Amino acid sequence: MNRSGVPEPAIGKYEPKSYRCERASGPLELDGRLDKPFWAAAAWTDDFVDIEGDRRPRPAKRTRAKMLWDDECFYVGAELEDDEIWATLTERDSVIFQDNDFEIFIDANGSTHGYYEFEINALGTVWDLLLPRPYRDGGPPVNGWDIAGLRTAVHVEGELNRPGADNRRWSVEVAMPWASLKECAAEGRPPAAGDSWRVNFSRVQWQVDVADGRYVKRLDPETGRPCPEDNWVWSPMGLVNMHYPELWGYVQFAEADTPAFELAEDERIKWQLRRLYYRQRNYYEAQGRFAADAAELMTGEGWTISPQVETTSGLFQLSAPSEDGRSRLCIREDGRLWKEELR
Repeated sequence: MNRSGVPEPAIGKYEPKSYRCERASGPLELDGRLDKPFWAAAAWTDDFVDIEGDRRPRPAKRTRAKMLWDDECFYVGAELEDDEIWATLTERDSVIFQDNDFEIFIDANGSTHGYYEFEINALGTVWDLLLPRPYRDGGPPVNGWDIAGLRTAVHVEGELNRPGADNRRWSVEVAMPWASLKECAAEGRPPAAGDSWRVNFSRVQWQVDVADGRYVKRLDPETGRPCPEDNWVWSPMGLVNMHYPELWGYVQFAEADTPAFELAEDERIKWQLRRLYYRQRNYYEAQGRFAADAAELMTGEGWTISPQVETTSGLFQLSAPSEDGRSRLCIREDGRLWKEELR
């Protein structure tokens, strides 16, 4: 049972980023460069922002990404402007964010349970893992899980690990086979045209100094430990934690005749249930029991649902009708969110 509180993200209106992912026109020959014909049809994402969103200054260095898809793979390209390009970790499945890195997060079924994390540094060292559920919900990472058939490449415009070099940026190409990603997808299948998966990207950036001709992490004089890293993301999270899949962006897999993406009303209903989940968990931490009346939790603005609440001494379930009234959307104490068809 989850009895701990859950920090509620500091965001206003629910508006995660969205991206129309077009079909690739041919095979990808990976070299880490994004200035080649393969990527020409892919739009750039918006520039990354601080993980906390507008509460923090805009990043000092530009980061942006592109996406494409075909029947075999999900393709991601990222460009990270930087005048200090360094990396130290060389062993696969090291904790890559101890270096500057680029990260991909994918929730293929939208439940927040069963999602993927991928990290890569400028040496091309990879960490990939599967999370059965977020850490807040007691989910241990499956570090031994690997993306079978994964292909990656890194291109450095400058010189790696050499202070004073004319460094401009580094870029990444990633090809992830659906054969691995479909494991946690709805119906256990790759996406079809028109489907949307939840995706986000993060860039970890450490402050560094130069000592003895090499980059070293800048130390906080008060603690003697490295200064906190910056976290720059595509879709802002409202708190310093990437493991809130409900706040990731929507990537729509498109073909030429696929209608433009529109956020479905059910997604807004899900968000309201998610807010109640945060508050129900926090209510338990403060009161030692779950609230039996949703009105105790529904303070503030933005509520359009009349949820049903079911509780026991250690469990809860919140539910609300879908937009079309044919099903109910449900969430429980461990954060899993699902749809139940009504008979």
